[in-house]
Amino acid sequence: MLRRLLWRYLRPYRWLLAGVLVFQFLAAIGMLYLPSLNADIVDRGVAQGDTDYIWRTGGVMLAVSLLQIVAAVIATRLAAQASMALGRDLRDAVYGRVSGFSEREVSHFGAGSLITRNTNDVQQVQMIAMMGSTMLITAPLLAVGGIIMALRQDVRLSWLIAVSVPLLLIFAGLIIGRMVPLFRQYQLRLDTLNRVMREQLTGIRVVRAFVREAIEAARYRVANTDMLIVGRKVGSLFVLMFPGAMVILNITVLGVIWFGAVEVDSGRVQIGTLLAFMQYVGQILMGVLLATFMTVMIPRAAVSAERIAEVLDVESTLRESPTPVRALTSPGTLEFDQVTFTYPGAEHPVLDGVSFQVRAGQTVAVVGSTGAGKTTLLTLVARLIDTTSGAVRVGGVDVRDLELETLWASLGLVPQRPFLFAGTVGSNVRLGREDATDEEVWEALEIAQARDFVSEMDGGLSARISQGGTNVSGGQRQRLAIARAVLRRPALLLLDDSFSALDVATDARLRKALWRQLPEVTKLVVAQRVSTVADADAILVLEDGRLVGSGTHEELLATNQTYREIAESQLTVSATTGEAGA
Repeated sequence: MLRRLLWRYLRPYRWLLAGVLVFQFLAAIGMLYLPSLNADIVDRGVAQGDTDYIWRTGGVMLAVSLLQIVAAVIATRLAAQASMALGRDLRDAVYGRVSGFSEREVSHFGAGSLITRNTNDVQQVQMIAMMGSTMLITAPLLAVGGIIMALRQDVRLSWLIAVSVPLLLIFAGLIIGRMVPLFRQYQLRLDTLNRVMREQLTGIRVVRAFVREAIEAARYRVANTDMLIVGRKVGSLFVLMFPGAMVILNITVLGVIWFGAVEVDSGRVQIGTLLAFMQYVGQILMGVLLATFMTVMIPRAAVSAERIAEVLDVESTLRESPTPVRALTSPGTLEFDQVTFTYPGAEHPVLDGVSFQVRAGQTVAVVGSTGAGKTTLLTLVARLIDTTSGAVRVGGVDVRDLELETLWASLGLVPQRPFLFAGTVGSNVRLGREDATDEEVWEALEIAQARDFVSEMDGGLSARISQGGTNVSGGQRQRLAIARAVLRRPALLLLDDSFSALDVATDARLRKALWRQLPEVTKLVVAQRVSTVADADAILVLEDGRLVGSGTHEELLATNQTYREIAESQLTVSATTGEAGA
């Protein structure tokens, strides 16, 4: 999987990689040439007292060293450019794929895991590309080139290389074999830690309101400790790698000195040749050590590549038709035709055989108990998920046949939990329509009953909004979200319990403004309060995912037991509250 990702995303930068190969080759040649020059200085210069030869050869060594440095710097620069571009392209690919996911795919991976995959996992692959394009080229050049040059110096001592190199490879293989599963566990622990922290930051108000700080701190501590335990095991193995490799390297050098001294004493080998052989042995083992270091990094990068590929290989269930419809036949109309939807793994459907029709310009409300399927119904209209069976038609066209941009351009959605982005009031409302003038924005705010509090904010439309809208109240967030949807003048306005944080008076004014000023817009309203839906053209009653009633407020009170129970329970609560207040 790692090889597939690198091949696919590094291919556009193959000329940069070719440059890395050329300059790393030149740098390696320089490194391999220097010990031979050093041996010549000792054997021909120092031993014979030839000062001129020492100066000349020393100058050549200096020039070779400078060329080696320049080549290494250029190679590293090119490798950095290629790997950074790889990271950018991978993040773009993951972001693009996730942006097309339905709620089903997002729920499957989890938001915390998707964030980790697009940051930490991409960074691991990017790092292996950077290190691999330098070390993995240098390592074999040093190892193979060092063996050739060492044999040129003295064949009789080469058995030391034949023993030390396999010994180093066996040692590294044993450690790496234990590291691979630990790296996989580490990434999973990182996912968990990310998820726990994200939940706590998002729900900080709930945590404090219910005095759950100690419990949540314990949850975080457990997740953090789990990650520490795995990280400690990885670190322990990693720490063994380099001391063990250095022990093998030093024993090999010691063997070279020991057996080489015998060769020098017998006159078969010169001092300079022995010094060069020692340097080449060091370079050979350094090449093997670099390759070993890379093999330590590869397993973690391979795990990260698998996790990235899991995201890239998932096809969103929101696939467009090969010949998508780009125009609505009858804008503003909505039809559910025997719609059933079941979440993967669930025993029972959330919606079961739901059928109804909404005419253009109608206001239709959806009521029911918690878990009846009201939000799922609106989600199907916006095609954030697809039906298990049946058809949803918007504007007279099955949403699965519509071009997604055409569908979403015809909708104005206010979700159950309205989200505001970091920016200003104006930038958040203009998400509905970026080319809207200030007058049009103020008009939308007035319809949403938000003009008064926005006017009082420092800067008006330029007032700052923090991420998630945490610096405004829940009711203000709902009204800004409604203004955002209203601004685009959609054919179909979807309001998912969007009045729940408003007081009764504001709720009434807002509904009156919507009904009066947007008569041509079809409105589908999910609500909990009967007072919110009483003046709708039609009310749909859901119970356990089935449509058990439809009609006006008065008709349902007279004929539908479920609706009557909902209404009576709210009237009872209101009466009790009123008596308590009195």
